[in-house]
Amino acid sequence: MQTIGVIGAGAWGSALAQILSKNGRSVTIWAREPEVVESINTKHENPVFLPGIPLDKNLKATESLSEVGESDILLVVTPAQHVRATLKSLKGSIVDGKPVVICSKGIEIDSGLLLTQVAEDVVPGATIAVLTGPTFAHEVAKGLPAAVTIATADKDVAQELQEALGVKRFRPYITDDVVGAQLGGAIKNVIAIACGVVYGRKLGESARAALLTRGVAEIARLGVAMGANKETLLGMCGIGDLMLTCSSMESRNFSLGAALGEGKPLEEILGPRKEVTEGVHTAKATLDLAKKHAVDMPITEAVNKCVHLGISIDEAIEDMLNRPFSYEMTGA
Repeated sequence: MQTIGVIGAGAWGSALAQILSKNGRSVTIWAREPEVVESINTKHENPVFLPGIPLDKNLKATESLSEVGESDILLVVTPAQHVRATLKSLKGSIVDGKPVVICSKGIEIDSGLLLTQVAEDVVPGATIAVLTGPTFAHEVAKGLPAAVTIATADKDVAQELQEALGVKRFRPYITDDVVGAQLGGAIKNVIAIACGVVYGRKLGESARAALLTRGVAEIARLGVAMGANKETLLGMCGIGDLMLTCSSMESRNFSLGAALGEGKPLEEILGPRKEVTEGVHTAKATLDLAKKHAVDMPITEAVNKCVHLGISIDEAIEDMLNRPFSYEMTGA
C-alpha cells in the first residue's frame, strides 16, 4: 500500500491528505473545483475549504477521478449522499481487493443503507472499510494529536490500513464492528443539532448533558437492533465523536442547532455554508431505520420534525419534556 488517493477536497478530505502527505505518504487528492486543484498544486493551500493551513508541497491535486483511482488505497470523503455516484464513476478503477475506506459520515436517504452497504452494492469486489472518530479537520491538518477508528470485517486489511494511515499524531484503533462504527459517526450529527438547539435556546448545560446522555441511549438501541456491539459506541466512534460534536461551535451540526435555537430559519442558516451539514439529512434517514427496526428515538424524531416537517423549536422541546419518566438504563 504505497499510494493513497483522497476523493473529496473539502475540509476533512484536505486534512486527511495533509496529515498523510506531511508524514511521508504519497498522496493524490481529487477535487471537483478546478480552482481548488490549481490552488493546492501551485499555492499549496485550500482557501475555499481549509483556509489558513499551509499544505504539504508534496501533496498533489487532480480533477481526474481515474487518476486518483489508480492509488493503492482510496479514501472516500465526499458528502454522504454523493458516495454512490462517486463510486460509480470510479468503478472501472477499483480492482478486486482494493481497500476503499469510507471517511464520510451519514446514511443514504433514498435507500436507508449505511455507506459501506452502498459501497458493497456499487463495487462488490473491493475491500470496504470505515474511518471515523472525534476529529476537527483544521486540528488534524495542523498536526494536533487525534485518534480515530478504522472498521472493517477483514482483520488483515485492518492492520494494513492501520500501518498505512497511522502516524504519530493521528492514531487509528481498529475494530470489526462496521455497523456500530458507522451508526456512531452518523447519528451523533443528529444529536449534535439537538444539543446546539439547547445551547442556542439557553436551556443550560445540565439540559445539554442530559440530552447528550440520552442520545447515547438512542444510538445504542438502534445499534444493537442492527447487530452492532454496544461496547463499540463507548469508543472513539461513539462517545468520543459525540462528546466533540455536541460541545463546540466548530461543529457544523452543533452550530446549526444553535442557530435554530436562536430562532433563525433553516434556509437562512444553510444558505452561506460551503460544506454539507450531514445531520440534516441523517435525521430523516435515521428515523426511517428506527421505524424499520421498531426502535424508539425521540431526540432524532424531534430534530427531524424541526428540520423537515416545520415543527417549531418550542413545540419540539415541549413534546420532549412531556414524555413519560423512564428507567436509567442504556436500553430505556
